[in-house]
Amino acid sequence: MTDALKRLSDEGVAIWLDDLSRKRITSGNLAELIDQQHVVGVTTNPSIFQKAISQGDGYDQQLSDLAFRKVTVEEAIRMITTADVRDAADILRPVFDATGGKDGRVSIEVDPRLAHNTKATVAEAKQLAWLVDRPNTLIKIPATEAGIPAIAETIGLGISVNVTLIFSLERYRLVMDAFLTGLEKAKERGLDLSQIHSVASFFVSRVDTEIDKRIDALGTDEAKALRGKAAVANARLAYQAYEEVFASDRWNALEKAGANKQRPLWASTGVKDKAYSDTMYVTDLVAPNTVNTMPEATLEATEDHGEITGNTVAGTYEQARADLDAVEKLGIGYDEVVQLLEKEGVDKFEDSWTDLLKSTEAELKRLAPSEG
Repeated sequence: MTDALKRLSDEGVAIWLDDLSRKRITSGNLAELIDQQHVVGVTTNPSIFQKAISQGDGYDQQLSDLAFRKVTVEEAIRMITTADVRDAADILRPVFDATGGKDGRVSIEVDPRLAHNTKATVAEAKQLAWLVDRPNTLIKIPATEAGIPAIAETIGLGISVNVTLIFSLERYRLVMDAFLTGLEKAKERGLDLSQIHSVASFFVSRVDTEIDKRIDALGTDEAKALRGKAAVANARLAYQAYEEVFASDRWNALEKAGANKQRPLWASTGVKDKAYSDTMYVTDLVAPNTVNTMPEATLEATEDHGEITGNTVAGTYEQARADLDAVEKLGIGYDEVVQLLEKEGVDKFEDSWTDLLKSTEAELKRLAPSEG
């Protein structure tokens, strides 16, 4: 057991791994991370699966079987990815049981090409929940404009959701509103609210990457003083919004009916700029009832030299607002940046999905039985 990761966990931060592969499952590595490094959840996305399937031969047997059945490439991808998520969910099941469903969860994302289609997203979410068929699954839905009503409808059906690709404070408030709307729909349908869980994935490092690029272009000392401050400030103000919404009368009524709070999840926590501490998006965002989903390098860095000193979000809201205001005064538009990041996020996942289709199609052809 590592002191830094244990302290982080003790502060109320759930440690989730932002990665999954068949090798990680079959080698016992995932079980080891759960046992030894306080990992209590897993998140996936199209980029993660594209990387996993394109590396090594861990998927050859299943791909060969699928090739014999002459399935479509899209069906093959769904069979492969849901098998990994199902197996990971089974490994995490003891954590799920021990935490009453709060943790021990594995996330799988709807087809990113559906990000701007509400009805198709809901249909895909239902299909994925049915395919994986594990109570400790979270269906990832992006927080696009079309995604917001899809989140409400999916929660309303009793399906637990990981809302992804949140960059702006305004959009995050709409996400929380959609979550509450979904719970109200579920309650009307007579569903057990205590069985519905959700996290809201607020992206961190990409905000600094984009704003720092604009700061560097300005080149002034005043601008440079704000490098590396926007992302943490944005996330801290998101936590302030979370505290407000989940202290409201509307929430209290749902909580009395058995509902669970939607936890803020810090995503994209790998540090891209070597000028910064490689644990900064962990140590600067320690707050109760949050999740930090880390790539393995960030997990190992936190274990090795992360300094966990207690809650680092409480009492920071005034400074966080001042930091974002100062960035705005430089002429760097917050609204324009977060809109760009959302578009790039969806585009990146679509590109990864396209790459996944191409590489899986090539593997199916390679492993296809010869005719005759």
